[in-house]
Amino acid sequence: MLNMQKMMKQAQEVQTTLQEIQEKLKDLTVESVSGGGLIKLTITCSGDAQSIEIDQSLMEAEKEMLEDLIVAAINTANEAKEERIKQETESALKGLGLPEDLANIGESDMPL
Repeated sequence: MLNMQKMMKQAQEVQTTLQEIQEKLKDLTVESVSGGGLIKLTITCSGDAQSIEIDQSLMEAEKEMLEDLIVAAINTANEAKEERIKQETESALKGLGLPEDLANIGESDMPL
């Protein structure tokens, strides 16, 4: 029975830690650039866009090229966001003494 109590306590600690991570991620941002810095995008780790900067030189560029650069910046930002979430989650869960593979939880596993 003691083992079951220990498991329940650990599960509660994990739940609390995941909630803390979710709150922290709302304030953490990642930046992405594309086109050699002509497009800069900042998003939060919860997926909200914060800002987009488009270099003035692109304002006269072809519409399709501008769209491609924006899509590239969004995709890069999402990759950076996923990596940041992974790092924050691993760091927080390692302190609980959990197996390493449990700390490799992805954003899709964390409801934000």
